[in-house]
This record gives sequence, C-alpha cells and structure tokens, in this order.
Amino acid sequence: MRNYVQRGKTLTVPAPRDVTSGEGVVVGSIFGVANEDAAEGEPVDLDTVGVFNLPKLAADAYQVGEPVFWDDAARLVTTDGTDKRIGVATEARPAQSAEVPVRLNGTF
Repeated sequence: MRNYVQRGKTLTVPAPRDVTSGEGVVVGSIFGVANEDAAEGEPVDLDTVGVFNLPKLAADAYQVGEPVFWDDAARLVTTDGTDKRIGVATEARPAQSAEVPVRLNGTF
C-alpha cells in the first residue's frame, strides 16, 4: 500500500513541556503516555493505545468501563466530562487511591 505511513500505536511528537517517562501528554488533540524523558520541544514517543496506570484525582472513584478524562493542567485522570476524554477504566478504583488503569481509546 503506497499511502501507508505507520500503525500509529506510538507517535513521535515535539514535547509540549518537559516530560518524564510514563507521564500523560497532550499535543493538540493527541493524548499519549511518554515512553521516555524529553525536554520541551524535543521529540518524544507517545503510546496512544494500551492500558496504563495513570495518576488520578484522589476524590474520584471508578468502575470498570467508566469513561476517563485528562486534566492536563493538573496532569491527572478525572471523572470530569469537561476534560479531554482519553479512554476507560479497566479496573474499579475507590476514592483516595492514587492511580487507575486506563485503556487509551487511541481516537481523538
């Protein structure tokens, strides 16, 4: 296929800020999890699909399959539907837990 570029599971983009491996990163409409540390403006590989343990707002609780959103300013997963939707919870998590496993939806 002549017009095929790549699978798109991992995208290389300019880091919008200094990022650390494992952090959630938003670049325009793209959300992914950084594969490595990168300084602002440097290339960084982001995984856009898969299941990742991501930090969450302590007050939020999750059920399996519940939509998950990203607050980029706080760099946390939330239940707030006004934030960017990034996927679904793959395990239940009570309030006060630090992380929730999220299946990234890979769509924007």
